[in-house]
Amino acid sequence: MKKLGIGLLVLAMLGIAAGLLFQEQIGKRLFAAAVETAVARDVIGDMPDGVHVALCGSGSPLPDPTRAGPCSAVIIDGKMFIVDIGGGAVRNLGLMGLNPGATEALLLTHFHSDHIDGMGELMLQRWAGGGRDAPLPVIAPEGVEVIVDGLNAAYAADVQYRIAHHGAATMSLTGAGGEAQPFSMPEGRQEMVVYEKDGIKITAFSVDHKPIAPAVGYRFDYKGRSVVFSGDTVKLPIVAKICNGCDLLVHEVLNAEMVGTLETALEKVGRKRLVKIMADIPDYHTTPVEAAQTASAAEAKMLVLSHIVPALPLDYLDAYFMQGVNSAYDGPTVLGKDGMLFSLPANKDSIEQGDLL
Repeated sequence: MKKLGIGLLVLAMLGIAAGLLFQEQIGKRLFAAAVETAVARDVIGDMPDGVHVALCGSGSPLPDPTRAGPCSAVIIDGKMFIVDIGGGAVRNLGLMGLNPGATEALLLTHFHSDHIDGMGELMLQRWAGGGRDAPLPVIAPEGVEVIVDGLNAAYAADVQYRIAHHGAATMSLTGAGGEAQPFSMPEGRQEMVVYEKDGIKITAFSVDHKPIAPAVGYRFDYKGRSVVFSGDTVKLPIVAKICNGCDLLVHEVLNAEMVGTLETALEKVGRKRLVKIMADIPDYHTTPVEAAQTASAAEAKMLVLSHIVPALPLDYLDAYFMQGVNSAYDGPTVLGKDGMLFSLPANKDSIEQGDLL
């Protein structure tokens, strides 16, 4: 019996060793296959003519395991425009198969930290992955110059390291960093065109996010299709006016009742600073019902809610967050999640939905 037990032990050990050997070989093959698939993936190149909107970040400053900071990608004719760039959004772009090197321009709605804290990474990844010989255009209200200059200074040493390592032919000095392209609204006006090229028109419009000023939203137009981003704002008639039957309205939202629950819980444990913050933030955001009312007044074809406050780590919470929305707007409403894709084929009326994550 003793010899039999030793024999079984030896066989078990040999089996484990063989298993480890095969595991290594299988792992090697799986990795090689996954790399080939990932490298060959060309989401942007495979997109048909039209306007495509991808949510690279649908969250807010509050921690959310399922959402990166605010970020939307608009892909038109092989060009990618990024609207705001929150923390974690650039990594999402990579996971979604959207090469940051394809970024034509970054547009900022305002300068709250959660809307700009991914800028440095976007500049780096666009430079490294895009073979660019000119910096990233950053289109934003006046004041963006200080932010871009600061990031360029912060990344100056890193730029030199990478050129020294990979060579100037691979990492051109002239393509590093960003270039501020500030704008200000003409006196007496609330909107202006900030980009117009190759049939793509981008219009900025003023919103109300006091005390943060300036703050804007953006409308994209191309071949009969249109998308409007509200930016951070209270409920405002200009958003409906600018949309005016737009195909897609991407609107920021905050559920005031849920934030109130957070405030009460924080009060009970004596976290007074956070209590004050929770009490303050509803007065410069839009509730889901208010966003739905705006979409209804605008006759938007579809409403997408993004910049979700508070965090919704469980899908089970979605219905509570969205309560009252269907009564305020009879069109399709989507609670935004990272990776969502909305495609508007050129010169058509359809809106196709997909998922890149």
